[in-house]
Amino acid sequence: MSRRYDSHTTIFSPQGRLFQVEYAMEAISKAGSAVALLASDGVLLAAEKRITSKLLDIRGLAEKMYKIDDHVAVAVAGITADANILVNYARLAAQRYRLAYQEPIPIEQLLHKICDLKQGYTQFGGLRPFGVSFLVVGWDEHFGFQLYRSEPSGNYGGWKAAAIGNNSQNADSVLKSDYKIGGTDMKMAKTLAVKVLAKMLDTTNPSADKLEFSSIILEKGKPVYKVFNKEDIKTLLKDSGMEEKKSAS
Repeated sequence: MSRRYDSHTTIFSPQGRLFQVEYAMEAISKAGSAVALLASDGVLLAAEKRITSKLLDIRGLAEKMYKIDDHVAVAVAGITADANILVNYARLAAQRYRLAYQEPIPIEQLLHKICDLKQGYTQFGGLRPFGVSFLVVGWDEHFGFQLYRSEPSGNYGGWKAAAIGNNSQNADSVLKSDYKIGGTDMKMAKTLAVKVLAKMLDTTNPSADKLEFSSIILEKGKPVYKVFNKEDIKTLLKDSGMEEKKSAS
């Protein structure tokens, strides 16, 4: 009986479910993994990079992470095309706020705009929900460093550490046991992020080619967004005791 509700975004099933939203969540659960951690001196993003072909030119390509403004960035899991639409919308909203008020947009206010758009796509006919989840990280003068997770339904919440994508439940179990609330600095966050990604990827020797890292920290009182290069990631893996194995030529 539930099948006739599958094609209707706005119609609830007799059990009170919106199947299109649940299908969007299913798409996210099969996407590449991403994790974010809030530290006392910054906020860290880490993600799996799924390279589909050795012929792909990946120079400078950030597959899962996007800078929205100087003080805010996101990691995504789900359909990349959907993510691009929301990222462009968020960038435009951030710049409009900066133009109007001559200051950076507060993180939660930006997230609220994104989630309003997401929710609208679950409410009107002829549309489908965005098949993407966001980990939004940033800093503002009101609440300092912040981390939020948003869902296709438009729901969002603040987190100390969060994971999205494939094997996110395994990541949550590691974060619950190893993340120290109020006692995690950026160095500890990097080590824990490597451990969590290794768990999500089910490997003891993660490769620098298949990982992405970025962070937002304060320098001279201003937020700075940094994307780790390949050498930075190799050093991070070595410091975490998970050096990648060299393949035989």
